[in-house]
Order: sequence, then C-alpha cells, then structure tokens
Amino acid sequence: MNFSYFLAKRITVFGHRTFSKMIIRVTIGALSLAILAIIMAVAILKGFKQEITDKQRGFFGDIMIVKNDVSTSYESAPIALSRTKLDSIRELPNVENIYPFATKAGIIHVNQEVEGVLIKGIDGSYRQDFLSRMLVEGDTINFAAENANNQILVSQQTANRLHLKVGDSFIMYFVQHPVRKRKLEVKGIYTTHSEELDKMYIIGSLDLIRRINDMAPEDVGGYEVRIKDFTQLALTSSVVEDELPIHMATTNVVEQMPDVFNWLELLDMNDSVIFVLMVIVALINLISALLINILERSSMIGILKALGMRNTELRKVFLYNSLYLIGYGLVIGNVLAILLYFFQRSTQFFKLDPSIYYVSFVPVQISWHEVLSLNVALIAIVFVVLIIPSMLISRISPIKTIQFK
Repeated sequence: MNFSYFLAKRITVFGHRTFSKMIIRVTIGALSLAILAIIMAVAILKGFKQEITDKQRGFFGDIMIVKNDVSTSYESAPIALSRTKLDSIRELPNVENIYPFATKAGIIHVNQEVEGVLIKGIDGSYRQDFLSRMLVEGDTINFAAENANNQILVSQQTANRLHLKVGDSFIMYFVQHPVRKRKLEVKGIYTTHSEELDKMYIIGSLDLIRRINDMAPEDVGGYEVRIKDFTQLALTSSVVEDELPIHMATTNVVEQMPDVFNWLELLDMNDSVIFVLMVIVALINLISALLINILERSSMIGILKALGMRNTELRKVFLYNSLYLIGYGLVIGNVLAILLYFFQRSTQFFKLDPSIYYVSFVPVQISWHEVLSLNVALIAIVFVVLIIPSMLISRISPIKTIQFK
C-alpha cells in the first residue's frame, strides 16, 4: 500500500481546511485560467496564421513558374511548357496540380470613374474553390458559357469605389501600343480582406489576355503549382525548377509576399511569451498553496515524523496533494477552452477589423495532440518546480510542531 498516496487522498478529499480553503480555490481558478489562456492563444495564433497563409496560397498558388528575366513589369513574358513536361511536374511527390495564368495591366472606365488594375487571367482547368469561398455576391467565371472571355470578378473594394454590382458592364482599356479596349461584365464580387490584393487585382479569362497580347494558343504568362505539404515549399520549389528549361525559373508565395510571411513568423514568439507568463502565474499560486498547506498541517507533520516517517515520504504526501489541485484546475480549464473553441468555430462570434487583420473574425485552429502536449508540459514544469518548496518539510521540528496551536 502506498501510504503517502493514501494519506494525501484523505487530506485532499476528507480533510478539514481552515484558512487555506480560499487559497486552494484561488489556486484552482488560476490554473484553470492559465490552461484556458494557453490553449486559446495557441489556437488563435495558429488559426490566424493558417487563414492568412491560405489566402495568399489561394490567390497566388504555392510556386509560380515564370520566364527567367530581370523585368519588373506586372506582365510576365509569354512561356509555354509541353504537355509531357507539365505531366512530369504533376507527378512530382509533393505537387498537387499545375495551372496556367497570365496577368495584364489595364484601366477600368465606368460611372465617370477611372481605376488602374491588374487582371489575372485563368482558364477552365483552374480550380476556383478559393474564389468561391471569397465571393460575397454573384458567382465564379463560367468557362462553359459563350461569353466566358467577357466575364470578370472584381473585389468588393473596387466595386464599391466604382459603384459596380453583379451584372454591370464596363469598358476596360489595356495598357499597350496601340491601346486596346474590351467590354466586360461583372460576374461576381469577392473579398480577400487584404487591401493589397483587393485594390490591385481582378480575375478574368486567360484567353482574353492571349487575344489582346496576340499570344499563341499554348502561350501563358506563367504557371501556378499547388503543393500538398506547405512546410516543404522551399524543397519542392527547387525540385520543380530542376525540371524546367534554362529560360524559366520558379518563385514561391513566401518570396512574393515577404512582408506578410515575416510578420506571421514573428507571431510565433507570442505563443512562447503567453505560455511562460501563464506558467509563472500558475507556479506562484501553487507554491503559495503548497506552503500554506504545509503550515496548516505542521502538527500532523510533527506527529508523523515522531512516529518515524521520513521526509521523502512526507514530501510525497504534499506533492500528491498539489497534483490533485493541478488536475482539478486543468480539467476545468480544458473544458472551458474546448467549449469556447467550438463556440467560436461554429458561430464566429468574436470579430476583427479586416482592414487591419486581413480576416473579419477571430480564427481558431488546434489539434487534440497539441492540447495534450500543452497539458503535459504544464504539469511537468509545475510539478518539478514544486519539489523545491516541498523541501520546507525537512526543516520542521517534530517537538515544536506537536506543541503548535
């Protein structure tokens, strides 16, 4: 029989407390708030990073294949890969698919307003899942329709500025010599909540750009490569580039948007800071509860010492008691964190300013093994640190404590 555990259980469950009762409640509350704050901080930061990353990946793709030149123009020089080469790239281990695209600078003239934009041309093979999720009105481009080349998606920011709605038509002038113009129809209105993207880009047909630039049917401005594992972006980008002819090169979404991804990397520090601060709060409360518990039971400690119980066994009694408090606090904190997590996931109740944070709500994302890891880490750190204050027991004199009232 484990006498230390038995005694700790009797003290914890059936023991009579005096002045330590309030301290114990505060300690359990502090632990609950600590694990709640840690789990939600990790979930929010991870969800936030995932949401922003998905938007950049959805709009630009993961890897872009373009012509290898030093031009800084918004319009990429025409390139073309053979069907065999495209198939070989698709068969690479981490590659999901590859899509052609092209960009073209133009000026929208409508409702007495003029706006410079960059049209991104895509074709029927392009997966418009991301665009469908970003739509606030209308629909994605229907490439099966006869007027597919005249359909256009504009951002909500551009639509508001130019007073456009779904079904409206406008004249777009394409910047070249001589200037060409086309009448386009708004098929849908989207928003990414990224001011840089929404202000600059509209989505149209790749064939429209081919005709305006007098490109061959197989020519494109570039290719977007979608990958399966984003953590292998740099490696996959290098592998894809090895498959290309010398006049082509790759760039990836991180290189295209360095400011955004550098900012996201800085957010990782917040996880560590919050974890350390919450552990410190939990430790201070637990150490206080442990010391008060020892002082409250000093007479019992003296009697047990007089009966021959060793300091190590006595320390175990109070460490078991502390472990009970830790478990109690973590159960409450985890339940509250899980309830809050699923509430936000299902209702998106807590909102953000999209002009600042790129999203309109607080995104949350965390896995079960991450929750378990956070709990285990907190228990291990707190329990190990509590060994030091528990050494106070070895300094308690049996003669003095038996007489203590």
